[in-house]
Amino acid sequence: MDTLPYAVQTTFPLLFMLVPALGALLSCRRSPDRPTAEIWQRWWAVGALGIGSLWITLTFLAFPEAMADAIGFAHSPFQFEIAFANLALAVLGFRGASASPRERLTSGLAAAAFLWGAAIGHVYQWFANGDHAAGNTGGILANDILIPAVMIALAARDVRRTGSRRGHALHPAA
Repeated sequence: MDTLPYAVQTTFPLLFMLVPALGALLSCRRSPDRPTAEIWQRWWAVGALGIGSLWITLTFLAFPEAMADAIGFAHSPFQFEIAFANLALAVLGFRGASASPRERLTSGLAAAAFLWGAAIGHVYQWFANGDHAAGNTGGILANDILIPAVMIALAARDVRRTGSRRGHALHPAA
């Protein structure tokens, strides 16, 4: 029984990847004429990055001490900073609903800069200090690695597919 709360805490973040994946699958079946990569990108950006990051923002603002405990970190001003870093990621994720493939690629790269750094920190704490807290390993670690990786992979594929140009320069009339 003691493992249930830990199991729930460590797997809960996986919902932020599972729900958008299910939504994308259902949307692809409902709209077979729309590009699959675009459907997946929009669901992933809004669901995984946007809603997931907004959830982290709200929990770090409302329950900073509990979040530090869940990660296995000391209480410090970092909780407030993490909240607003995640708010920035949420904005990028929600922007992905109407963004171009290049913008979604940029959002994925920005998310990777923060989340992969967080993942490195989680792994370091895991091995250097034996931090197996639910908020340090498991689902949150998978999210930190996979959310930006999937965003980057899908957006890069779509940029190649659509032939998106680097800039917004006007093309002269022929």
